[in-house]
This record gives sequence, C-alpha cells and structure tokens, in this order.
Amino acid sequence: MKRAETASRLIGVGIYTPAEAALYTGIPAKDIRRWMFGYRSEGVQHPGLWSSELDFSDEKLLGFHDLLEIRFVHAFRRHGVSLQAIRSASRQARELFDQLYPFTCKRFQTDGRSIFATVFDETGDEAILDLAKRQYAFRQVIAPSLYEGIDYAGEGKAQRWFPVKRSKTIVLDPNRNFGKPVLSSTGVDTASIYQAFLAEGKDAKRVSVIFEIPIAAVDAAVTFEHRIAA
Repeated sequence: MKRAETASRLIGVGIYTPAEAALYTGIPAKDIRRWMFGYRSEGVQHPGLWSSELDFSDEKLLGFHDLLEIRFVHAFRRHGVSLQAIRSASRQARELFDQLYPFTCKRFQTDGRSIFATVFDETGDEAILDLAKRQYAFRQVIAPSLYEGIDYAGEGKAQRWFPVKRSKTIVLDPNRNFGKPVLSSTGVDTASIYQAFLAEGKDAKRVSVIFEIPIAAVDAAVTFEHRIAA
C-alpha cells in the first residue's frame, strides 16, 4: 500500500537525480546537492535551502519546480549572494507570493528587489544591497533568459520548460515521462531517440522511420542530447 501511495505522489511532479539536474541546467551536481540537501561545515550541519518536492522519498531527488528554482540560486551565487541571504529571500518571497517556488514565479521579476532590501536589513549581505538598490544589477542577475522557455499556468506557477532557446520542439513537463526531455509534439523521449541514433549507425532517416517522427525531430533530439552531454 505504501509503495502504491508513493507512486501516486510521483505523478505530475517530475523526478531528477542531482546528476540529471546538472545535465539539464548546466549547474555542477555537487552544488545542486549542497543547495537542495544541505552540507556539513566545521562540525555544523546546514539544511538545504528548501525541501524537495520529493522529500517523501528515501533518495535525494529533485522535482520539476526544484529543477527550475536552482537555476535562480545559481544566478544569485554567481553574483556573490550568500546562501544565508538566498534562504531568507526564498522564505520571504514564499510568504509574500504564496508560492512554494517563488524565484521561478513571474512576480519575482517585479517585486524581487523589495524582498532583497528586506533581506539586506537581516543579513547585511553587500551583494544583496547591490541587487536591492540598482535596477540594472537586478536585471543582470534575474535576466529574462532565466524565464525564457518557461510556460506558466494561470496562477503564475511554472508548468513546463522548453530548454532550447527560441524553440518548442523539446520540453520538460512533469506530466510527461516524469519530467524528462521529450519531443513536445509526440512525447518520445530524447534519450531514446539518441540511443537509437547511435545504434542505427547515426542514420537519422532510419530512426525517423522507427519512431514515426520527422527527420528534423530526430536532428533536434540528437542536438539536444549532444549539448547536455558536452
């Protein structure tokens, strides 16, 4: 019974190991593990920045919204923002927006600076002050490219992500293939297409016949798999 209940909770959530999340986001897996599941430093255990959508699992796994949210954490860290400040910003934004994953929320683009101003008062983080006071700095970090490709539901919650710039051929959708990359038109996962491509001597035409998809779709899947493996 417990196994059946767990399986039902996985529907529409997406399932990613830190290694898979690293492939799709380009963020090192060690950083993802640290941010999501915590770390130990000088004898002190520090918790993750938030609880995973799959925190009921015995394994260290991320859900779809975790996957998108860590892209923003990565952007903050590149700007020098401390994990303490990011944790505080996430907490305050969750309360203000009533969203479990506030950085991905569209509203963060407009209201994020005010949240950072409050966080600076709490933490004194100079990197946060820069984001709070300078619109240009905020836009440099929370770049439109972070939101590009994210498809939102009516309430502003991310529901799918098209990871290839200016293309909707490939999608990560938690309601399809457990959130793994698939062709948006057919639902065929890109990894299977790529494996078939290699098995068939890199004959795209043959693979298109096997999966009953256009050659252009095969090419798109192969290009995507090459990109994330690089």
